[in-house]
Amino acid sequence: MIIMTARQFNSSYEWSVHQPLALKAGLSPEIVKAIAEGRRPERMAEDEAVLYDVWDELRRNMTLSDPTYARAVAKLGEHGLIDAVNLVGFYTMQGLTLNTARTPVVPGTPVLTPLIP
Repeated sequence: MIIMTARQFNSSYEWSVHQPLALKAGLSPEIVKAIAEGRRPERMAEDEAVLYDVWDELRRNMTLSDPTYARAVAKLGEHGLIDAVNLVGFYTMQGLTLNTARTPVVPGTPVLTPLIP
């Protein structure tokens, strides 16, 4: 969810820190590549797909539909869902702050290419 939020805000610093951590934690390179390209990844595990859908609905609607909420609670538990929502909120704030401060990327780490709107 952190790298998806970094992608949304073109936060290269956030991406440079969290993209390597996502790969190290076991997120597939194909999923990371899709996120970097601004598209929905294919072949996600169920928990990954739930988290993607939560993130996507939050960014588009600023809330979750009843079906997405129910699916997320079933997969993550209520506390897990709230933690996920809080991550999106926190890293939205972080991304905006880091972009405004023009925080440079960590040397030698991947940088985001801005998406064309």
